[in-house]
Amino acid sequence: MLLAVAGLDKSALDERTHRLASGDWSSFPPGDRAAFLFARKQAKEPWTITSEDVRRLIDHFGEERTLDIIWWACRCHYMTRVADAFQIPLERDNVFAETARAAVKSGSATAAVKSGSAPAAAKPDPAPAAKPK
Repeated sequence: MLLAVAGLDKSALDERTHRLASGDWSSFPPGDRAAFLFARKQAKEPWTITSEDVRRLIDHFGEERTLDIIWWACRCHYMTRVADAFQIPLERDNVFAETARAAVKSGSATAAVKSGSAPAAAKPDPAPAAKPK
């Protein structure tokens, strides 16, 4: 979703998500690869993160941007776990679904993706209550 919001067209979005899902990040700059590796490690084995992992990010991004990366990765992992725990469906148009299915078919993904199961439509938010003056 964030890639689409960033202005990537359908073809660029498909190409980028395929490269990300494949696990072969050699075409990305070294800093991006370090951030992807950190996020993957944080998702799968967060207890193994060391000061060297953080230092690697600082070397590429500086202290402030590294804090942004770590905070955002933590937030995304947390929200994923909350959504999974409450079985909150994805948006109707999940831009990553096709790439994930292709990755599973090719054996490059570790998580199983149920093909053909469209997520339920998200209910619109109720109108916000008027603020008292």
